[in-house]
Amino acid sequence: MLDLEVVPERSLGNEQWEFTLGMPLSQAVSILQKHCRIIKNVQVLYSEQCPLSHDLILNLTQDGIKLLFDAFNQRLKVIEVYDLTKVKLKYCGVHFNSQAIAPTIEQIDQSFGATHPGVYNSAEQLFHLNFRGLSFSFQLDSWTEAPKYEPNFAHGLASLQIPHGATVKRMYIYSGNSLQDTKAPVMPLSCFLGNVYAESIDVLRDGTGPSGLRLRLLAAGCGPGLLADAKMRVFERSVYFGDSCQDVLSMLGSPHKVFYKSEDKMKIHSPSPHKQVPSKCNDYFFNYFTLGVDILFDANTHKVKKFVLHTNYPGHYNFNIYHRCEFKIPLAIKKGE
Repeated sequence: MLDLEVVPERSLGNEQWEFTLGMPLSQAVSILQKHCRIIKNVQVLYSEQCPLSHDLILNLTQDGIKLLFDAFNQRLKVIEVYDLTKVKLKYCGVHFNSQAIAPTIEQIDQSFGATHPGVYNSAEQLFHLNFRGLSFSFQLDSWTEAPKYEPNFAHGLASLQIPHGATVKRMYIYSGNSLQDTKAPVMPLSCFLGNVYAESIDVLRDGTGPSGLRLRLLAAGCGPGLLADAKMRVFERSVYFGDSCQDVLSMLGSPHKVFYKSEDKMKIHSPSPHKQVPSKCNDYFFNYFTLGVDILFDANTHKVKKFVLHTNYPGHYNFNIYHRCEFKIPLAIKKGE
């Protein structure tokens, strides 16, 4: 059974690993892969019809935990513990849920210091006790007196005490004051791990068509002084068609991988493909996984000839290899069209 520390508005984890709000999907998956002997039976859930309208979910069925990722930016938005019997939980080093300690309303009050009453949702028959970045839901379906908690005042909000002995059914960790309005926060510094990420990418155009990319990049840099705290750095870089291999390296740094094409499938479109002598060298890609970008170089001139931008679309065969590339392509639309 996992023994995890709860940090409201931030994370759920232990000394070996941590699921942090704002964490990219691929980092959470890598944690699960690394600890596959301990964390088993993981499901990846998404909507095939509308994958951008519904959250991406990693469901840890053995441990009763769901990780909900924003469908668009694919960063961790909500951590839900939906079965507290399968996991041990502690706050500030003190357990409030384990095999020996039941997560009753009295225990939650003792551990977190509840200073306000809960809100009753009659449709779900649940009491919700909300803190900043943390919510507990208490089940009422076993109580015959549940109807008397119907809120008939204050526009549907009930300021009522949760009945004694009620136990937590679900726990949520999120950013902000409201679970319904929460959004995935910006990626925390602890998730950079020495990498550079792309916040957004703009496709540059000239009079004839696309000319290159302008990348808005994020990195965890350090301020002046040896003891200065690390802080996020934001900077822009541009790469163009025709840039040399050295130009790209100086702009974006070393790629995560270099891939050489085994064959050139575009030769069939050349004027006389049957007359061409097989080249001794092949075109090659620079793969930037955390940017969601591949850059293709010509084998002879070593200059940029193609950009590949990856959206990390759920269900795609290379899903979770690249981080999602949030690119924008400006379109010139004539009046009346």
